[in-house]
Amino acid sequence: MTDAPFFTPLQNRGLIKVEGKDAHDFLQNLITNDMDNLSADNILYACLLSPQGKFLFDFFIHQGNGHYFLDCEGGERAQDLAKRLNMYRLRAEVQITVEDNIIVYAVFGDSKSGPPDPRHKDMGSRSFTKPELPERPFEEWDRRRIELEIPDGSRDLLVNKSTMDEARMDTLNAISYEKGCYIGQELTARMHYRGLGKKHLKMVKLNDLPEKAELRSTCGDIGLALVRG
Repeated sequence: MTDAPFFTPLQNRGLIKVEGKDAHDFLQNLITNDMDNLSADNILYACLLSPQGKFLFDFFIHQGNGHYFLDCEGGERAQDLAKRLNMYRLRAEVQITVEDNIIVYAVFGDSKSGPPDPRHKDMGSRSFTKPELPERPFEEWDRRRIELEIPDGSRDLLVNKSTMDEARMDTLNAISYEKGCYIGQELTARMHYRGLGKKHLKMVKLNDLPEKAELRSTCGDIGLALVRG
């Protein structure tokens, strides 16, 4: 995809700060991706799953100076994620704080505006700073995302029900199969290696929905739906 540079403010975002001497290992033991692949120059896309391997939250992890920021869904979803992380904190020396309403910008055509979205090269970059570029509506970003068959958190993935396989999250750089154990790893790995998933999120035309499709998010005349195949 090529276009003149522009940005889009993303809807419903929150920010969770995780800091403390155990912050790295604390997150490493919980999330689907490998914290060792995170650096100051890139961001990590990952999920937090239930012990049964079902989707709970997805987020982007930014590395700060001695801390990490989780760019996540906002509002109650951000508060719920912070509560879940605190539940797992136990004796780990970490502090968790949350802002449940922030602005995140998706930037296209200007690589200097922030680190690239790790899910796909055509999803631009992500920034907490408003770029000095033309602004386009949220629907510009949303349509690109749906055309690339990328889920948008709980708009497309059912909390405590959807699996990573349904959205092919491994193709979106959300999962590491080389790291050690994390919550929900067993089911996630088994479905991946055995090809157990029978339904997946696919782009559909709203005027030509496949039979028994479970429609999720939409934009204009297209949407994402859970379909067989």
